[in-house]
Amino acid sequence: MLSLGSWNTWDRMEFDDAVSLIARAAELGCAFFDVAHYNMGPHAENASTDLIFGRAVREAGLARADWLYCGKLWLWDYPATGFTQQMETSLERVGVERADMVVVGDYIGELDVERVVTDVAEQIEAGRFTTWGVNNWRYRDLRAAIDIARERDLVPPSFAQLKYGLVRRSMAEGRYYAPLFESGELALQASDVFEGGILVGKLRPDRKIGADVGGIRKRITASYGEVRRLADSFGATPAQLGIAFCLANPATANVLIGVSRAAQLEDNAGAVALLERVGAPELRRAVAGLWLDREVAADGTW
Repeated sequence: MLSLGSWNTWDRMEFDDAVSLIARAAELGCAFFDVAHYNMGPHAENASTDLIFGRAVREAGLARADWLYCGKLWLWDYPATGFTQQMETSLERVGVERADMVVVGDYIGELDVERVVTDVAEQIEAGRFTTWGVNNWRYRDLRAAIDIARERDLVPPSFAQLKYGLVRRSMAEGRYYAPLFESGELALQASDVFEGGILVGKLRPDRKIGADVGGIRKRITASYGEVRRLADSFGATPAQLGIAFCLANPATANVLIGVSRAAQLEDNAGAVALLERVGAPELRRAVAGLWLDREVAADGTW
């Protein structure tokens, strides 16, 4: 399944286009929306993308039961800004009573894992969401969160939102996270699949994009020609190849994409047909040489 992100998306299109895109996503079976309130951290944006989404999803006529909402809990000012305050604000801005799940964001420094697990459990008990995952956490803290939750009979994290795609694979496929995916303890949500647009041909992104973990972005930019060649060999677009690669991993529950035009959504949705036509083994074999971050630590200590 594809999941539509909100960072620099809904606030970059005309409102009527956002409504149409949401309605089409539902028709394609992609009514899974990652919606965050981007108001925290060293580069707080105070964006209106979540407010716009809330209006647009209602205008699109989707009943709440017809779409999935993945929210975000930030750790930048935690615990000073607690999870209750964050969830109440987020839900009010989107205009709903609850999310389906949340991702607890990444962090710098040490983390009081037990407190996070306890505070997440309080939100679940309050009915604000039912499941949760983590975003680019260090493996040791994720392992601790799972163990603490189980020992205390609380809900453990069930998925991880990680940078993952044709060129960055070490965190998801390395020796730390991979066993959790293989055992079924965690599911994978692939994010930043296109490296801010570079892997679909935007070699000089004109907007803010994700961090360059390991300092390999120049090499990633240089790899676009090969990505394009491989996509052409399969009769596909680079975007379809990138998404199909992620879906070829059995651990992948969904792929998080950012679209601001209907044509992008239609193109991205074609990745499913590509995977079905080519098959996971052949596709992974063909793109094996694109893995560029093998030398980067894969335990989340980047």
